[in-house]
Amino acid sequence: MTAALQISGLARRYGDTPVFQGVDLTLHRGEFVALLGESGVGKSTLLNCIAGLDEADAGQILLAGQAVRGLAEPDRARLRREHLGFVFQAFHLLPHLNVAENVALPLLLLGRPDETRVQALLAAVGLGGLGARSPAQLSGGQLQRVALARALVHKPALILADEPTGNLDPGTADRMLDVLVAQVRSEGAACLLVTHSAAAAARADRVLRLTANGIVAG
Repeated sequence: MTAALQISGLARRYGDTPVFQGVDLTLHRGEFVALLGESGVGKSTLLNCIAGLDEADAGQILLAGQAVRGLAEPDRARLRREHLGFVFQAFHLLPHLNVAENVALPLLLLGRPDETRVQALLAAVGLGGLGARSPAQLSGGQLQRVALARALVHKPALILADEPTGNLDPGTADRMLDVLVAQVRSEGAACLLVTHSAAAAARADRVLRLTANGIVAG
């Protein structure tokens, strides 16, 4: 089976300043991996490179068997739509859409509207009945849960989650991790979770650490 994600020799610099280099990583479907690292080492940058939102300076990224580096932006966008779910730290919800419409957006872009799936995920993240609200009417923790539901709704092969429990109280964070783990197990997704939370990392199959010179066991 093709790995959900394969990275080899990845490097990123900002000008003459190296962020990281020599990053090698393989994630298989059904695998939940936590990625730790010091602040500033480039964890969010790595996720953005994987998603094709930032350009690595060296190395190879294969997402669902397809090379990300060198793809034109329309092809990167298609690859993200079809195979990737991304939980951003900054949520990136569309303010002119209500909660349910934000969650449904990946399905609509794929031409696969499924209101039942949208409502089921909203219920799973504890937002059942709030689908008609606008993002402006939600708390930061609620916005985080909307972002998680949106990332999972189209059953992507790879989930990238950047501090998805950072705005949540411990009980809600644990519930969100339940939802994330369930998606990995039931749908055969692979998940790369960037976190500073020891409790979140404890839920992972593997714990890795990003350093300036590559990824090591956590």
